Amino acid sequence: MIKNRRFRIITLVADVLILGISFLLMAWTKPASLKAYVPSHSLFFAALAIIWIMVSLINGKMHRGKIINYSTLFNRVISSNFISLSITALLMYILRDYAYSRTVVLGTALVATVLELIFGAVYIAYKKASLQDYEEYERYKTYRKPSEYELVGELNGNGTKTDSLPEINPAISKAIEKESGTEMAQAIINMTGPKLKGDIAVLSTTTIFNITSLPEESYSYIINLHRLNDIKKLDDFIDAVNEKLGPEGYFFCCVETKDQRKKRILKKFPPVLNYLYYSLDFIVKRMLPKLKFTRPLYLFLTRGNNTVITRAEALGRLCRGGFRIRQESFIGNYLCIEAKKHGEPIPKNENIYGPLIALPRVGLNGNTIKVFKLRTMHPYSEYIQDYVYRLHDLQNGGKFKNDFRITSWGAVCRKIWLDELPTLINWFNGDMKLVGVRPLSHQYFELYDNDLKEKRIKYKPGLIPPFYADLPEDLKSIQDSERKYLESYDRNPFPTDFRYFWKSVGNILFGHARSR
Repeated sequence: MIKNRRFRIITLVADVLILGISFLLMAWTKPASLKAYVPSHSLFFAALAIIWIMVSLINGKMHRGKIINYSTLFNRVISSNFISLSITALLMYILRDYAYSRTVVLGTALVATVLELIFGAVYIAYKKASLQDYEEYERYKTYRKPSEYELVGELNGNGTKTDSLPEINPAISKAIEKESGTEMAQAIINMTGPKLKGDIAVLSTTTIFNITSLPEESYSYIINLHRLNDIKKLDDFIDAVNEKLGPEGYFFCCVETKDQRKKRILKKFPPVLNYLYYSLDFIVKRMLPKLKFTRPLYLFLTRGNNTVITRAEALGRLCRGGFRIRQESFIGNYLCIEAKKHGEPIPKNENIYGPLIALPRVGLNGNTIKVFKLRTMHPYSEYIQDYVYRLHDLQNGGKFKNDFRITSWGAVCRKIWLDELPTLINWFNGDMKLVGVRPLSHQYFELYDNDLKEKRIKYKPGLIPPFYADLPEDLKSIQDSERKYLESYDRNPFPTDFRYFWKSVGNILFGHARSR
């Protein structure tokens, strides 16, 4: 504990010094130099420094147990600094204070981030051996989220089973081997073999035409061995596959996930240089396509090739396209997915990357309302809620266990409640009240007991649910908590909401009640 406290104090002082030096450097680059910009931007610097330190402490950027290697350093620094700058910019927008120089504002955060990564990398290179062995490492392993390799491996393995391979049509086996190589072909056949009967199509294509021009009208299994990352109109491509499959047809595809891409890049280059390259790749491949005004630049630089796709997005795109995920396995350098057709594609959502999302939720009288939130999940995550529940069930508190749909910075936003700010729109619109039962998705709503479902739709959902007053740990206790609140609200509406509001605020501020 003493070592942790000393480490936190040292990093806090170093962080403030780095931020101050970065601010002075950016002010010095302006024509009016330090004399003009230091006094005029002092309020901005003070606000940024306070938010910077608070977010860094919450996100673990100054905690020895959470900074043990280059990967954790990069993740903590980038996510913490991005959230800090976003909150500062949001406050400036709310206060309508546009007098600050964008060069100084953005430059301070960017220079500070680069300096933190450099000094942090040097420190880890020096201390790495002792950091791997100290007593907090076991706590870190418990704290961290399981990797996608661990999650998929626990469910379906990695495509390298030693069982005898199923007998299939030699022509199909040869076609798969021709496109993927002997070792990967054996793993694919092991994963899909028993279902390779009837009309089978084996392709390695990125064009929709090669799907629509298949000679047969209906297939029982379509295998595409070209990774999804290189298919430009991926939703349309998946829709075309759906149309070519029969009612019980299967689709096999592969994708290089975001985590696999990161691992490949970091392994390709030497330490420090690999993270500098990955930082540039992160900006070009993941940030530019997310913003409407930078997307044309992204398309100009990349021509839409080699797109970064997360595991959640790949699964979500397939489910939107009318498929149900049957199994996943890591084979070679790709995540391979087998999906079964179960219906027609859902209409595409054109605003898949916007920072503000509208989630369909069950509201008053059972009507569907749009609840506004900041995006904290990977695109297309809303289509795989049932799949995540089937895989991992619920954790204590009623949230999905091992929810791989949540982004790294999204987890931080949830901890500090930043993602909930847009729900104030629903409050102003009259869709929700200040205190009330949580607005649930239709899938989650169906997990509730019928009597509670009938009761809770008689009321508007609330911004602050009774969950934060009672802190239940499982679905049954969550339902009991809501029943108790609704029964009390029926008797005394205002006193009930007043009591639940202050009890929830107390638990949030002092009881460490946070969204996970």
